[in-house]
Amino acid sequence: MVFTRRSALGVLAGSPFVISQRAAAAESAAEPKAIPLWPGAAPGSESWNYPETEGDVNRTQGAVPRKTHWVHNVTHPTLTPFPADPAKANGTAVIVCPGGGFTTLAYDYEGTDVAHWLNSLGVTAFVLKYRIARTGDEQEKEELVERRKVVAPLAAEDGRQAMRIVRSRAQEFGIAAGRIGMIGFSAGGAVASEVAFSADASVRPSFLISVYGAIREDPTPPEGSGPLFVAVAADDRRAEDGVRLFTAWNKAKIPAELHIYATGGHGFSMVPRNTPVDTWTDRLRDWLDDRGFLKTAR
Repeated sequence: MVFTRRSALGVLAGSPFVISQRAAAAESAAEPKAIPLWPGAAPGSESWNYPETEGDVNRTQGAVPRKTHWVHNVTHPTLTPFPADPAKANGTAVIVCPGGGFTTLAYDYEGTDVAHWLNSLGVTAFVLKYRIARTGDEQEKEELVERRKVVAPLAAEDGRQAMRIVRSRAQEFGIAAGRIGMIGFSAGGAVASEVAFSADASVRPSFLISVYGAIREDPTPPEGSGPLFVAVAADDRRAEDGVRLFTAWNKAKIPAELHIYATGGHGFSMVPRNTPVDTWTDRLRDWLDDRGFLKTAR
């Protein structure tokens, strides 16, 4: 699917799209407010009532030491909007799915940092805090594998619900309903790709970005799926997942692009490593521009 400046999925200048941009100006300067995904308890985990926790950890990651922010024990999933500056917003949006092995969320370097980078391109971002397995209790070691199996489909449903919310409120957010993509890292890649595999076309992303993302056994895309961008490092055990995802899209003759870096390991995200893997965001920017997603929706 190719989007042009005259795409019917866009909106006219001077229309509610522009009005929404102006209305969002004040919001963009304020602290983003999380939107609950579900009214009340999330379906499938109604009895989960353990407390969510979060905190910073000092660690050396990539080329520099830094603090990383982690979230644990999510039972009430949310979606936090990061609107692009109205002066440069182009109508494209991306839902960001951080990774963490379905046991934690790397909320900054695979979430908010990515959102701010997308904002620099004029893209509105939404960081998804999806349900993850319970940790920190006495039964964790014995039950963790099973807990991950239980939570993975619930996390995918959170991804689908996030897309429903963003697409249904596109005018309010000042974006084009036909230009809403998803990016996922590691386990977040599994969430994003499961949304892309949905039988219901209305919840599939307009485009999918997988960065060292996990995928299902059979990654055949549904007919009418949007284009794909994949970035992996060859020294990551998840590299083959990225290759299989690209191959499936390519076999289905859906536009796809794959970048494999010699080194970078798992979890390189946007953390500087002073190696070529640092340039994956440049390649993603080029791809978004080439596909027409950085041109202003009309």
